[in-house]
Amino acid sequence: MAKIFGKKDGTEELETFYPIRPECVADMPKTRFRPRAGKTLSGRRWHTAFSEEGRLDMAKVLRRIQRGGIHPSIKGLVWEFLLGCYDPNSTFEDRNELRQQRRERYAMWKTECQNMVSVIGTGDFITTPIITDDGQPIEVEGCNVISAVSDKKVAQWMLSLHQIGLDVVRTDRALVFYEEKANQAKLWDVLAIYSWLDDDVGYVQGMNDICSPMVILLENEADTFWCFERAMRRLRENFRCSSTSIGVQSQLGTLSQVIKTVDPQLHKHLEDLDGGEYLFAFRMLMVLFRREFSFVDSLYLWEVMWAMEYNPNIFWSYEQTNGDTDGDQDNDSGRLNQKMLKQCGKFQRKNMEKGHGDQNNALAVFLVAGVLETKHKQILKEAKGLDDVVSILGNVTGNLDAKKACKEALKLQDKYLKKTKKP
Repeated sequence: MAKIFGKKDGTEELETFYPIRPECVADMPKTRFRPRAGKTLSGRRWHTAFSEEGRLDMAKVLRRIQRGGIHPSIKGLVWEFLLGCYDPNSTFEDRNELRQQRRERYAMWKTECQNMVSVIGTGDFITTPIITDDGQPIEVEGCNVISAVSDKKVAQWMLSLHQIGLDVVRTDRALVFYEEKANQAKLWDVLAIYSWLDDDVGYVQGMNDICSPMVILLENEADTFWCFERAMRRLRENFRCSSTSIGVQSQLGTLSQVIKTVDPQLHKHLEDLDGGEYLFAFRMLMVLFRREFSFVDSLYLWEVMWAMEYNPNIFWSYEQTNGDTDGDQDNDSGRLNQKMLKQCGKFQRKNMEKGHGDQNNALAVFLVAGVLETKHKQILKEAKGLDDVVSILGNVTGNLDAKKACKEALKLQDKYLKKTKKP
């Protein structure tokens, strides 16, 4: 394993963890994040945050992440807690037992999918359709569909598999990691199995961008799946689309309200340009700024966001939804006592104290608002139409600083909460 912190600025370490194909280096956005001793959550500090039985001092961990992110050597392990895979108050034994149960459940689901589409789990994947629109099998090398498909759920799922494959081929292709087909296949397997289980939303382009870092950070495929599944708990509504609405519409509505409150002049200008629905911010919210930052910086942004939004009841709320356990009924996410408030991230704590528990009132909304605020003068002066707004925002790609963006988002949250103070 690489040293916890290099003597210089950590650049060489990051290249060790996430190597980029030489021919792609020149085209990649500049990476600003560097692991910093005394600020970044290191492997040593992570391990010392656990009690002898394995209970995690989450408040201590959150403070460190909010200051300087997570060292690459432990990102996957920490993300599992941030995303609600595990209860910080559980013991090592509790988590080992739960992990084993989940791995067995994933293996069962994978076998179920493999029985329908033989290529799943083989280290290969498909990029061409395997059935026609009316359910007739299409012969594809290495993949068998035994007979015509009449079940609507099965057909809908099978029709999506080649699209997942096409997106997998395009995912983070600048990274050396995805030069190996087996790694691409792992991403495809996780997305294919998730889309089978969540047939209400299924697979939507962009999920590959959310799942990819987890494939890289977590070695075990089942653990990757559960980490992605937990991430989708908070993001899946972004991907729910119909003929009349897009999934992020509710968050775009919140963004509109935030800008109208904190910067009415900018909001009015955008409305005059027929941009009052803020559709130009669709991509930022959909895939959490994956396209606006380098790979390393987007991971840093996500973990700081998740730390700031952390709610100590996240694990139990998800488990109760699953029906896996009765949970602790006192751990209702709407009734946090003072002790539990201290275990919340900065952003979540302020929301809870002010009575703003709406999921659409997410940090990502304030991050987008912050980006708009930094471009306030330019948008007012130069934007004569929505295309100009899109162009101005497009120019932020690779030029954003994740840490500054989070600070600006928290300032805007303060301003917004003061102006919308509930009686």
